[in-house]
Amino acid sequence: MRAVRIESYGGPDVAQIVDLPLPVPGPGEVRVRVGFAGVNFMDIHTRQGKYRASRTYGIRAPLTLGMEGAGIIDAIGAGVSGLRPGQRVAWCLAWGSYADYAVVPASRLILVPDALSLEAAAACTFHGLTAHYLVHDTAALGSGESALVLAASGGIGQILVQLGAAMGARMFAVTSTADRADRAMQQGAIDAFLYSDGGYAEAARAATDGIGVKVAFDPVGAPTLRHTLRAVRKRGLVVNFGSVGGSLSDLDPIDLGEAGSLFLTRPRLADHIADADITRRRAADIFAMVLNAQLRIARDRTYPFDAFQEAHDALDKRRTRGKQLLRLAGELD
Repeated sequence: MRAVRIESYGGPDVAQIVDLPLPVPGPGEVRVRVGFAGVNFMDIHTRQGKYRASRTYGIRAPLTLGMEGAGIIDAIGAGVSGLRPGQRVAWCLAWGSYADYAVVPASRLILVPDALSLEAAAACTFHGLTAHYLVHDTAALGSGESALVLAASGGIGQILVQLGAAMGARMFAVTSTADRADRAMQQGAIDAFLYSDGGYAEAARAATDGIGVKVAFDPVGAPTLRHTLRAVRKRGLVVNFGSVGGSLSDLDPIDLGEAGSLFLTRPRLADHIADADITRRRAADIFAMVLNAQLRIARDRTYPFDAFQEAHDALDKRRTRGKQLLRLAGELD
């Protein structure tokens, strides 16, 4: 079978398509014929070696890239119950989806409703589960409460805005351009600001009568995080759920006190889908909203499998307007 492998960490050149034997599922595992693989920043970070010392994600080179996908169950390992060959499934945070076949822990698999295509399932699983726990668990947003979403035109950002707006929260967006700000407004934001060298913080305060928002979602990191602290109300929450702009390494806890006794958290999805039941409950919510047209998943482009380098380059340079996918066997639907 075809697979995108890395033997060592580095730039795009370390990832190559190779031919591998068909994998055999072990106890508690399932083999899936992959229809679509999601393309995520985590795939780029995996290739670069950012998780080589991670305790949360126990992945080490050599490995097959791709931590999200959708396809058809092909074989079942020992001890797996409730799943059978032929079922349509999706998953995330199980590496190996950049391949014709992937072996996935049964606890990670989510049954895909008949009405939802495998392509749509692959597009909304990782981003949807992430936005779901951020809104419902980390922020515990409620009707009338205010939230600020940075990178609001990105894949997760667009879902955060929609989920918060559906709950009755007052969602504010931060984007890099005016057309992306318009897109955020179409998703349900009540106002949108440009980064403007941190000027969005004062804009968010002005829009909340000088108080600041209850929670700010910041996946950017080093270029923005100090500014984001100024946008949040006293005793408010800053959620740094990514660092696509680099990590901030010199933040002193006293800075949180000076900013208004703020709370700062750096959550990870793995800790919020710790078992099969909660994973499937979150996915059921997201899939239902997609099927009911309550949630729109922006898809930028679906690439053929051998164009994975082009997909990585587009994502790394922010030349995307939504989810990117690799097509491996799209006829599985």
